[in-house]
Amino acid sequence: MAKNRNKKKNSQKKNGPVSMDISAENSIDAPQAMDTTEGKPSNPALGATDRKIKKTVPVKRSKNLRKLKGISRAITNSEKYDEKLSKNKNKMVRVQSAKLLYD
Repeated sequence: MAKNRNKKKNSQKKNGPVSMDISAENSIDAPQAMDTTEGKPSNPALGATDRKIKKTVPVKRSKNLRKLKGISRAITNSEKYDEKLSKNKNKMVRVQSAKLLYD
C-alpha cells in the first residue's frame, strides 16, 4: 500500500480554497503614529557596538607619519645618489691614475 505523501494538498482539495480575512477594523485610512522606541540591549557587552569612536586623531597621526616617511625616503634616495656619484668619481680618478702609470 502506498503512503499518502501529499496530505496538505489533499486536505486543501477536500476543504476547498480558504478566503482571506478582510475586516474593516484594520483599515489603513486612519493615520498611525510612528514607532520611535529604541530597544536597549539587555547585556552591556552588546551595547559596546553602539559606541562611537573618534577617528580624527589616528588619521592626523597617520598623515604625519606618511609625511615623515616621505621625507626620510627622499633623504635616503639623495644620499644613495650622492654615494653613487662619489663612487663614479673615485673610479674615474683610479682609471686616470692607472693610465698615467702605464703611459
